[in-house]
Amino acid sequence: MDPKKAGTRIERVAEDKNKKRYFPLLLLADEQEKMIDAYLARGEMFILRRDGRIVAACVATDEGGGVLELKNLAVEPDCRRRGYGRMLVEYLFSHYAGKFDVMIVGTGESPLIVPFYEQCGFRRSKRVKDFFITYYDHPIVEAGVRLTDMVYFSREFCPRRDERAEGPGVKE
Repeated sequence: MDPKKAGTRIERVAEDKNKKRYFPLLLLADEQEKMIDAYLARGEMFILRRDGRIVAACVATDEGGGVLELKNLAVEPDCRRRGYGRMLVEYLFSHYAGKFDVMIVGTGESPLIVPFYEQCGFRRSKRVKDFFITYYDHPIVEAGVRLTDMVYFSREFCPRRDERAEGPGVKE
């Protein structure tokens, strides 16, 4: 799906006070309120509307050193598997092009989520053992799987035009 398609629009949520109103949607992707609070104020939030209805949201944070982290990507349950999550991911790559080197995302080893990020071009990069056991006050279960470790995925941004190496056969 193309975000320019009629009826679909991605918007930046500018003010911190406005971000809180999307908490119910964000909780679909991260069940721990204090975890969301930890990154919401320092992150940039975007929402995706389809025919005026908010169907998806995401939060991205600058982690320094050229790293952008996708902290939350939530899609309303009745709107999943329609390309909205992918639209937000691709929007972030377009929006932040030239500003970051790599985007990372941490998630549990869910059979629903891992294939999504792999299909979006992300590759496994590291694992944080027992993350969900240590930092969450209740067991997190997705698709019948109890999440324990945080698995990080990464995808590089295309190099900036002025940073591409020139070589034989490369013409600008």
